[in-house]
Amino acid sequence: MDVGVIGVGAMGKNHVRVYSELKGVDTVYVYDPISENAQRASDLATVCSSPEELLAKVDAVSVCVPTRYHFDTASKVINAGVNCLIEKPITMTVQEAERLLGLIEKTDLVVGVGHIERFNPIVEEIKKIAERPDYVSIKRHNPTSNRITDASVVEDLMIHDIDIVFNVLFKGEEDYQIFSAGSRNVCEAMAVFSESVVSISASRLSSKKFRTFYVEAEEFTTEGDFMTQEVYVYRKPGKYRVEDERYMQENIIEKVLVNKVEPLKVELKTFLDCVRQNKSFPVTPEEGKRNLEICERIKSGLNAKKGSISE
Repeated sequence: MDVGVIGVGAMGKNHVRVYSELKGVDTVYVYDPISENAQRASDLATVCSSPEELLAKVDAVSVCVPTRYHFDTASKVINAGVNCLIEKPITMTVQEAERLLGLIEKTDLVVGVGHIERFNPIVEEIKKIAERPDYVSIKRHNPTSNRITDASVVEDLMIHDIDIVFNVLFKGEEDYQIFSAGSRNVCEAMAVFSESVVSISASRLSSKKFRTFYVEAEEFTTEGDFMTQEVYVYRKPGKYRVEDERYMQENIIEKVLVNKVEPLKVELKTFLDCVRQNKSFPVTPEEGKRNLEICERIKSGLNAKKGSISE
């Protein structure tokens, strides 16, 4: 199978690297309007002079251009009859996503959205451990970066955890409220379901990069790290005591055995397998659109006045 990557920036070059390592991939083609970007991938891929040249050669393509170009680029790929994986978010706006879905519905192409954390093995572990958690807290904080210039922290970082919460942990649930506050570079959001509370925070102002989750249920607590792919479960054995006038509790701590993998490699292998078998990619365009809708609800609170919280 011949594959392509349109947009060879920070994320696109990783797509090129992984495609070049996957079995069953013959030639990797790349196109980027900034020729220096494309040339940096020339040791692993064949550089094309236009997107039309690339699309005439490939069976599947990753769209890794800046978000503001997602709709136009993905539309061009779909109209050319080529299967595609669109890096998150699916488009810049919900309206663009709706128009793109209209194009996709007229084809039998495999079109997916690149929400990479869906392919992180600890996400499935969280779901297995806590089918219906009472409380969830996910934090995704980054140092300042010039990589993203056309998206707020919500579409850039928080959208990963929006996908996990609304399409994995609470999939199919529509009875919830969302509250949020923050700015373009830092945001805190809370989703309140019928019997559960979820807190999500994202920042591009941190001096330390971290991606952590914390889950509480009646019988146990779970915490872990998306980067190290480590998960711990704390269970209550029922032993309590007072020592030196301090309340003491003993917990049983379990380290979950996680088959550590590179999520991007799993994601791209899954995409190509779906293309070969002509089946739906796990992260559908409809889910990508829903994630964007939730982003826009959360963003409504970013410019709230100090001391207020928006729903």
